[in-house]
Amino acid sequence: MLQPRLLKVSAVLLALALPCGFAGHSAFAQVKKDAPKKEQPREPAPADKPDLAPPPSAKEANKSGPPGQKTAPLPKTPAEREKALNDLYALLATSDSEDSAKAVAEGIERIWLHSGSATVDLLMERAMKAVAENKIDLAIKLLDRVVEMAPDYPEAWNRRAFAHYKHDDVERALGDLRRVLALDPNHFKALDGLSQILREVGQKKGALKVMRQLLDVHPYWPNAQQNLDELSREVEGQAL
Repeated sequence: MLQPRLLKVSAVLLALALPCGFAGHSAFAQVKKDAPKKEQPREPAPADKPDLAPPPSAKEANKSGPPGQKTAPLPKTPAEREKALNDLYALLATSDSEDSAKAVAEGIERIWLHSGSATVDLLMERAMKAVAENKIDLAIKLLDRVVEMAPDYPEAWNRRAFAHYKHDDVERALGDLRRVLALDPNHFKALDGLSQILREVGQKKGALKVMRQLLDVHPYWPNAQQNLDELSREVEGQAL
C-alpha cells in the first residue's frame, strides 16, 4: 500500500505519463548484435519512424495526452524539478505492478527531456536524429555542444553515453554514464547502461552492484531480475 504522502503524487503522475520515443538503454545490449535490417515494402504512414527513434522534443513533450487527459505544467525551476522527480521516484520504487511502474517511469522520462532551454532542446533533437540515421560523429559533436551549454542537464550526458557506445568508445560511454548518475543517482536508464557495460568488460562485481541499485529504483525494469540472478551466479562462480 502506498504511503499517504505518495498518494498526493497521483494527480501529477497522470498528467506526466506521456510515452517517450527513444529506446531505453536496453538498446546497449543490442548495438553490437544487430546488423542493419532491410525493411520490407509497406504502406507509408504518418507515424512511421526508424527503429531507433529520436526523443520527443520539449514541444512534443508538452502536448496533451489521450483525449480528456490534461498535462500538468513541467517544472520551471531546479527546485521544482527536484521535488517532482523525488516524488515520482518514490512512487516508482513502491509500484505494485509493472503497468503502474511503467506509467510512473514515463512521467519521469518526460521531466528528463525538459531542459528548460529552446536551444538545448533543438540541439538534442538534431543529435538524436543523427543517431537514428547512424551519423554518430555528428551526434557526438552536437551533444558535446549541449553538455558545454548545460553541464548540469543529465539527459545530455545520458544520450552522449549511448552515442559513444555506438561509436565503440566504451571508456567515454562509462565516463558519461557516471556523470549522469552523479547528477541524478536514480536515473534508471543510466544505471541499466552502466551495469551492461561493466558486465561486458568483465567487471561483474561492479555490474552486480549497479543492477541491485537499478532494482531498488525501478523494481519492474525489463529483464533486471533475470540479469541480477545471472550476475549473482557469475560472481559467486568467480569467488570459488
